[in-house]
Amino acid sequence: MPLLEVDDVVVQFGGVTAVNHASFEAHAGRITGLIGPNGAGKTTCFNVISGLQKPTKGQVRFEGRAVTRLPVNRRARRGMGRTFQRLEAFGSLTVRENVRVAFDIHRGVLGMLRPAASDVDALLERVGISAYAHERADSIPTGTARLLELARCLAGEPSLLLLDEPSSGLDESETDAFGDLLAELAQEGRAVLMVEHDMDLVMSVCDDIHVLDFGSVIASGAPSDIRRDAAVQKAYLGYSDSDDDGLPAGAGHVGRGGVDVTRTDLPPVGVDDMGDETTVLPAVREPIR
Repeated sequence: MPLLEVDDVVVQFGGVTAVNHASFEAHAGRITGLIGPNGAGKTTCFNVISGLQKPTKGQVRFEGRAVTRLPVNRRARRGMGRTFQRLEAFGSLTVRENVRVAFDIHRGVLGMLRPAASDVDALLERVGISAYAHERADSIPTGTARLLELARCLAGEPSLLLLDEPSSGLDESETDAFGDLLAELAQEGRAVLMVEHDMDLVMSVCDDIHVLDFGSVIASGAPSDIRRDAAVQKAYLGYSDSDDDGLPAGAGHVGRGGVDVTRTDLPPVGVDDMGDETTVLPAVREPIR
């Protein structure tokens, strides 16, 4: 049984459909990618899963039980943990204090009986930010702040990790280490569902990938299948290798409403000199807010 099931979810804002009958799953012990062009509905799906957005239609099931009507805090208590694309750390607190607060909130009264100091230090060490323990959260690099968000999330001992752009701001070596950490977390039995634009990371660590475009799931499968999917290429690039309409490579296609659309916010799936498919997208750096 999947740990998380998103079943026929629709989200409408007035006359705009942000999520259009989307259905996908995430399994314990596996890393699942939710990818797609900017504005495809990925973060809205995360909001529905975590309880920040009520769906117009559809269901969310967690551990086999419907949680669609549950508030955020009760979903968190059941084992959902989430990070956000916009950094949400307490800027005036140190890195260590941020994680300590997360532990205290999760443990409640029981936290008074079990000192959290050693647990906080161990978690900082695990995500690789011990060197910043006594730095204010609003003074650390963006990549480090991303890892702080993950540490705070892990303090809640979640069985499902919802990670929104978790590698943004990480350099190449940090991204590699982060990929290893994700694999370890999944091996411990957690389900990891992440929204991510770094296709090298997605293709190297994900077991399953779901692709959103205009709010609809247009493809699901293993990374090797997703990379070769003509619909995915067309959604990202405006064309695919299998097109027979005579358009040159990189030309737009006619989207909904007759509007010429070329999606260039994600990199093309191409072939390098050695014949291997490659994707490249530099990490996006964001300020700490």
